[in-house]
Amino acid sequence: MHEIDQASLELHEKLRGKLATVPKRHVGGPKDLALLYTPGVAAPCRAIARDPGLVYNYTGKGNLVAVVSDGSAVLGLGNIGPEAGLPVMEGKALLFKDFAGIDAFPLVLATQDSDEIVRTVRALAPSFGGINLEDISAPRCFEIEKALQDSLSIPVFHDDQHGTAIVVLAGLMNAAQLIEKPLKDLRVVVNGAGAAGTAISKMLLSAGVSDVVVCDRAGILLAGDPALNPAMGELAGMTNPRGLCGRLETALRGADVFIGVSAPRLLEPAWIKAMGPSPVVFALANPDPEILPDEARAAGAKVVATGRSDLPNQINNVLAFPGIFRGALDVRATEVNQAMKLAAAQAIAGLVPDQERRRGVIVPPPFHPSLAFAVALGVAEAAIKSGVAQEALSRPDLIRKIQTMLSRTGFFRGKTDENMEAAMNHYQEKIGEGLVRIGVLSSSQCDEVLSLQNSGDKRLFGEIALAKGYLDFDTLIHYLQTSSKREP
Repeated sequence: MHEIDQASLELHEKLRGKLATVPKRHVGGPKDLALLYTPGVAAPCRAIARDPGLVYNYTGKGNLVAVVSDGSAVLGLGNIGPEAGLPVMEGKALLFKDFAGIDAFPLVLATQDSDEIVRTVRALAPSFGGINLEDISAPRCFEIEKALQDSLSIPVFHDDQHGTAIVVLAGLMNAAQLIEKPLKDLRVVVNGAGAAGTAISKMLLSAGVSDVVVCDRAGILLAGDPALNPAMGELAGMTNPRGLCGRLETALRGADVFIGVSAPRLLEPAWIKAMGPSPVVFALANPDPEILPDEARAAGAKVVATGRSDLPNQINNVLAFPGIFRGALDVRATEVNQAMKLAAAQAIAGLVPDQERRRGVIVPPPFHPSLAFAVALGVAEAAIKSGVAQEALSRPDLIRKIQTMLSRTGFFRGKTDENMEAAMNHYQEKIGEGLVRIGVLSSSQCDEVLSLQNSGDKRLFGEIALAKGYLDFDTLIHYLQTSSKREP
């Protein structure tokens, strides 16, 4: 047994669950009892009965997400069933809370019948503001997600599909800059036609990539192949514009990008050498990637990413799903649409500074203090613009709401400067430019701070400006209020 396995077993046994219910208000006496329960609770009940939308005002529904799984496709463990999948779902709920201040509840279901899962989640939906589907095998995951999206007016999001696809796109946006080739001109090969591979392919197409070829165990997916199931047949019809036939090796000849969501150690160095100049390799199989980063680089790969936390450029869903749900919940979005997913990818990509990208870094670390903020802001704004937000807040109000909810987490508190930087990056301004524009800093002051950073000062822009007396924390709200008067 590996050391980490033993340590994890001991920790799980000690905790006996990663979650606990903590009251926001304790019952301190008869008055509290009367207000929080009977008879006082009848007043909000009557109000909600008259106007069901008030459930968001009088209960925790608006900040509560169900993490739903049938245990049929758990991590690299396969179909292990609901009880064995429960530790993963508890962990997912913990990440929702720690990274985005969202209350999440794990629900593992003792059925793998798609219709029964849909009926069960529909019946439970009135308690929740969003549904996160997790570790459900393909192609059932596609059917279940669509049926729930069509019948519920809250966000339903299968993270194994869309979270992975969003982070892949974010990484590819930065990788494309590194190899100096626009997204639309990339030739991409996706190996794996399951939940993640399908969603990645569709996400890349929606982002403007026109040449995507998908492979599975049998080789390149080709439109019209009678052996394909309906989901794979649909995917084949959207991809492979040059009508390629053959195996993965054939698909990779001259390609710019390999994205693997398949099996370990199947990518040969010789195949990378046959790719185009400056190949990009995303070897995302877990726990062992399709090829190790050192081997990929030795074969000529310019950019390499994996799904592992102990290797550089980890393509990890935790970069996306906390902020996505935070943004969707805070404007009461009825769904997570394609515009919101693209906004999330852009926000994640925007958190990698130019100097880091030049060193080959294409995604921010999971503990970046501005991550959930930047993603939530982008997603919420996209929800408002695309018409699926039931609360179309002004930008300053939205910022304040997101900040308030994130202030309950350990990764946001006291990080005002990073949050300001994230907001500026989201609206395509470099740190300092917005402050000069609104007259808070002079150009010379901004240049002085940037010069200190360029000469090796490791402090954040705001820390230097504060130390010099150029900036105070109220500037954040000043900037946001001013920026709300212009179009992003």
